[in-house]
Amino acid sequence: MTPATIYDLASLTKVIGLTTACMILVHEGRLGLDTAVQRYLPEFRGPNKERVTIRHLLTHSAGLAADLPLYDSTRTRAAALAFVDTAPLLWEPGVHFTYSDLSAIVLMQVVERVTGEPLDRFLAERVVDPLGMTSTRFVPPPSWRSRIAPTEVDTMFRHRLLIGEVHDESAARLGGVSGNAGLFSSAPDLAVFATWLLDARAGRLTPGRRPGVSSSTIAEFLRRQDIPPGSSRALGWDTPSQPSSAGTRLSEHAFGHTGYTGTSIWMDPEKDLFIILLTNRVNPTRANTKILQVRPRVADLVVNALREPDR
Repeated sequence: MTPATIYDLASLTKVIGLTTACMILVHEGRLGLDTAVQRYLPEFRGPNKERVTIRHLLTHSAGLAADLPLYDSTRTRAAALAFVDTAPLLWEPGVHFTYSDLSAIVLMQVVERVTGEPLDRFLAERVVDPLGMTSTRFVPPPSWRSRIAPTEVDTMFRHRLLIGEVHDESAARLGGVSGNAGLFSSAPDLAVFATWLLDARAGRLTPGRRPGVSSSTIAEFLRRQDIPPGSSRALGWDTPSQPSSAGTRLSEHAFGHTGYTGTSIWMDPEKDLFIILLTNRVNPTRANTKILQVRPRVADLVVNALREPDR
């Protein structure tokens, strides 16, 4: 492993990619947080779905199931999306938190409808390229293979060691480009992203610096929404709770997320720091869950190391 090693970010895709796209569109007035999803995506149909808003999707409170077996229930991207869009709600919108890949897949379609282009192309044009994140993309090319950390020996449906292929089965059925997973990146690239987001939140961006998102828009996305009451979720992002992968020493204004493959990112604007942890804990199998203890321990060690010495 070197600083140039590229990792499957898994669910960090939801925040680095999908949530950032939503921030941009909300800032530009092209996406309404409290607008019904069906306004953008009429295919999202079924009982009570007319009440689901973009805010519900971003807070995992839409009432959708956590996931569906897309990889063995469908054979094409179109069929998989139709399966997701017509999946019934399990709860009324806004009353129950269920961390849902389906919400991210629905929201990805909304972004694509609003922008008129695939999610990967929009993110490349508006986020990745402007920030100079040269090791970040969906569906890495074969020339990157030697730099990519392998994930799991897939026994579900691909039956091979995955290197440079998205680990998440649903994202794989969607061709490797999805709102819930599929983004690959390196620690230096994520450091660039984290620096931009902390600067943007603090209003430190110079005129013309892209991506351009107002600090007020970012503040709304990073605020606990209390949907449903008591949830630690902001919009897309999570905030510290106990127990949490954020550890015990970040401030109440911190925000972050984790990824199934063993990735995590936490940022604390009060302390002006970010903590990026990239591992492939699913290699060779997903049975090892010790990452659950590693993440908070690393976060606490980082804060301790940067703390001003006692005088």
